[in-house]
Amino acid sequence: MKKRIEIEIEEYYSLEELADKDRELVQKAMAATDFAYAPYSGFMVGAGVRLKSGKILTGNNRENAAFPSGSCAEDTVISYAGANYPDDPIVTLAISAKTGDSFTLYPVSPCGNCRQIIAEEEDRSKQEIKIILYGKDKIEIVKGISGLLPLRFSKDRLKG
Repeated sequence: MKKRIEIEIEEYYSLEELADKDRELVQKAMAATDFAYAPYSGFMVGAGVRLKSGKILTGNNRENAAFPSGSCAEDTVISYAGANYPDDPIVTLAISAKTGDSFTLYPVSPCGNCRQIIAEEEDRSKQEIKIILYGKDKIEIVKGISGLLPLRFSKDRLKG
């Protein structure tokens, strides 16, 4: 038996095409890149989350000489949100990245570890998180983590 997995991705080609709330969140993620600590790679990532209440939080990557002790922007902001606003679930996550003073041309997708963190957060809140991936030449929107991690590991897999 074969199974086909299809992923639906919305594509946009400028910030102006996004809904106001999504554009605002992407701009916050972009601004968060300015505070990234990336002295080793020079790859600065910013992430923003919008909570159900409408509150926006941001985070960025934090590199460490004792690699891999750093943390990704997505991990940073999701952990902060969960620790400080546990009853206000994340509804949208936006990610942007730049090297030097220039944002990447194409969207940067979360690493495997962050995909699992997002999956766990969806499980915890019992709702999908819209994911917006920003690039100067293209913006991609995925409805939930299953669009980036279709065969995800979950607590259901831990049962005997």
